[in-house]
Amino acid sequence: MYRQGDILIVPVSEEDAPRTVRPEPRDARGRLVLAHGEATGHCHAIPGPGTLSGGFLHLPEGGRLVHEEHDTISLPKGWYRVIRQREYVPGSFRVVAD
Repeated sequence: MYRQGDILIVPVSEEDAPRTVRPEPRDARGRLVLAHGEATGHCHAIPGPGTLSGGFLHLPEGGRLVHEEHDTISLPKGWYRVIRQREYVPGSFRVVAD
């Protein structure tokens, strides 16, 4: 497992990876954005090769998770589930604002 701020990245087996993938678009800088920072405008992103689809990240060659305020994390090749941290507020849960 890997954590960077409010993002948790959990390795998943090839068998648990989605069978069909609808790649999410990259941003204007060519990065796969896993989460935008609501408070700072920074983002958790993969700048190199890979695919993000429906909360699953595929890195066929491995990759790096970058953020302006956190250390870069190197990720081995494989499939991952991307999970946003949530917090409890009376009566419900909400995504943590980074």
